[in-house]
Amino acid sequence: MSNSRLSIADKLKALMGGRRGRARGHTSRSLSKSVDALPGDHPSVSFAAIAKIANGSQDNPTVGTLLALCEALGVPPAHLLPHGAYDDLEALEAFEDPLARHVLVLLSGLPQSELAGVITDLERRRAHLGLDPDPRSAAEAPPSKLRRRRSTDEAARYAADSLEGL
Repeated sequence: MSNSRLSIADKLKALMGGRRGRARGHTSRSLSKSVDALPGDHPSVSFAAIAKIANGSQDNPTVGTLLALCEALGVPPAHLLPHGAYDDLEALEAFEDPLARHVLVLLSGLPQSELAGVITDLERRRAHLGLDPDPRSAAEAPPSKLRRRRSTDEAARYAADSLEGL
């Protein structure tokens, strides 16, 4: 964990830029539509409000707004909170698994030498199973993607979104 904290705007811009499983990122307009398409009761979030949050001019959105944005983006709500412990998205996603939380409770209070041994054992086990021994190194690798040309309508929407701010 780093001592520097990312702001809500920094985190939202990074999430809008794209994530695993999504070919392209979100604009404020497309994210607003994704929020509106969510099932159940949730606040509507305009693209202008999303743009203000993303550019930092609105740094205190409501809890309902944050929850809706996180649900639409598919990330744990804690990630958008401006606290250094919540900057690590992979750790927050792992923490949502009850078994992972149980492992953390079991690790709590162990001496550093024991923790280092457990980490070594887990990395060895992952390698034995054919998994990347350190999943963070795979997550940090830039995804390879083919660039496609936009249609005229997509280009016009992209230009309009850019002029309106994110």
